[in-house]
Amino acid sequence: MKVGECCTRKPVVATAATPIEEIARLMRERHVGAIVVVEKNGDGNRPIGLVTDRDLVVEVLAAGVSPAALTAGDLMGEQMLAACVDDDLDATLASMSELGVRRAPVVDAGGTLVGMLTLDDVLGVAAQSVNYMAQLVAREIAQEAQRRQ
Repeated sequence: MKVGECCTRKPVVATAATPIEEIARLMRERHVGAIVVVEKNGDGNRPIGLVTDRDLVVEVLAAGVSPAALTAGDLMGEQMLAACVDDDLDATLASMSELGVRRAPVVDAGGTLVGMLTLDDVLGVAAQSVNYMAQLVAREIAQEAQRRQ
């Protein structure tokens, strides 16, 4: 399976100049745990970083830092894994695991942001696959029982 087949399209974005308080508001309104920090790339956006809900808690709230003076650029992580829509999902998951990241912006061949791959997306695909397998087993048993009547 390709990354583009299971990623969430239209991720929530902000620029490096977006105030952290706006980032938190966007997370709450859009029910997301991460905002992709972007810069203009022709007709689209190129991801340059992520700000996560954990960044807000650990780096701002727990550290006692006033969010009023911070921007997304101040807080975005230094290490960001970006995946291409055509990348193999398993290989991308291996990279995410190696880096310890739960989210990866998804870009097209030109580096333009097209989505976000999250652990939640992957768990949804895995759950659906397990459900199909369970249905297959149940149908196989039912068909076998019907044949023996």
